[in-house]
Amino acid sequence: MGRLRQEKETAILSQQLLVNIAEELKMPLIRIARANELSMINDDTSGQQVIKASTESALKLIDNYILGIRLALEDKTFNIESVSVSSVLYDAAVDLSSLAKLYNVDLELNIAGKFGPVIANRQALHAALVSLGTSLIEAIPAHDKVQTKLQLATHRSRYGVVAGMYAETKQLSSTSLQMGRRLYKSSRQPLVNVSYGSGAGVFVADSILHSIGLKLIASRHHNLYGIGAVLHPLNQMQLV
Repeated sequence: MGRLRQEKETAILSQQLLVNIAEELKMPLIRIARANELSMINDDTSGQQVIKASTESALKLIDNYILGIRLALEDKTFNIESVSVSSVLYDAAVDLSSLAKLYNVDLELNIAGKFGPVIANRQALHAALVSLGTSLIEAIPAHDKVQTKLQLATHRSRYGVVAGMYAETKQLSSTSLQMGRRLYKSSRQPLVNVSYGSGAGVFVADSILHSIGLKLIASRHHNLYGIGAVLHPLNQMQLV
């Protein structure tokens, strides 16, 4: 019965995520169409850059959605391994760089000190951070009209090692995240205080992390507001 219930919950969640992703994909498809038109009219390479960044972003969101569903149907210990948080954050920043440039968002990598390995699924953690970053990159300029910054950072907390994304946007709060989870099944804009879109990347990240026994939390770091996940250091897990 437990297995059937899990599969039913996963099916419902996947359907709702699919709706949100469909909403989210409208914007990159519109950008691609318009950029293609401008490129044909003006013979401008900037249009090609828009097409490339938008296409990559859309494909990654779909890939990460599929990964989240696959993980949800597996055991939660699926490929749990020793992971370097700084390495995952760096790779996520590289994957997000084209989209950040498109939105005039400056990505910063902030590794506050030396950290040992944590226990996680590397592929899942990377996919969750990229999905989260995609939504935040698209959302932040709506609140800050000038070029803004998104910091990919890690720091210690009393619960473990936090890996997340931070900005000056105060809307990145526990209240907004909790409200988004409540409105998720009934609204096209569940993260109404954060994003004017569906925020699908946030919920894809939430789904992926849940599948490996983690969850998204609101977090503060160096007077910035953000969303991230608490990870357990390898030595901490060995003591449990």
